[in-house]
Amino acid sequence: MVAVGVGTGAGTSAMVSEDRRTSGIFIEDESIELKSSRRIYEQLGNQLQVNVTSFNRIVLLTGEAPNETVKEDAGRLVRSIENVRNIINEITIGEKSSLASRSKDTFITSKVKSRFLASGKFQINHVKIVTEKGVVFLLGMVKREEADSATEIASSTSGVLKVVRVFEYID
Repeated sequence: MVAVGVGTGAGTSAMVSEDRRTSGIFIEDESIELKSSRRIYEQLGNQLQVNVTSFNRIVLLTGEAPNETVKEDAGRLVRSIENVRNIINEITIGEKSSLASRSKDTFITSKVKSRFLASGKFQINHVKIVTEKGVVFLLGMVKREEADSATEIASSTSGVLKVVRVFEYID
């Protein structure tokens, strides 16, 4: 685990240099994700499958909860984390996704990233991609033209059912 952390440090530095967030906000986002995940697990245990993604202190929650109460509890727990600006709670009500479903989502994310890179229309690190049950969430601090390009590319990728934009515009 320590070796992974050391190896990740160099990669993180490179990613921060290409990221539009300040290094402080980048680190804060990582902290928000860790604190949120830990707090949800401590309070709600295995009742839900949740993914926490923070970009510029805006938190996207995806995954599955057994009912609306558990979904709302997860959002409330994240809202109590210091420095969270906003929460987009996209947790769906239903059974936890299968390993096969999560693997398919990972494959979709990889395809979208590859297509972003091949397009050359924007820096790939300006857009964060989260895929849940074929729904692609796009986060980032982008120009409107970049947002439109990212949305077009993602929506035309095979396996993508829907694209949800969670962008902050810088123009």
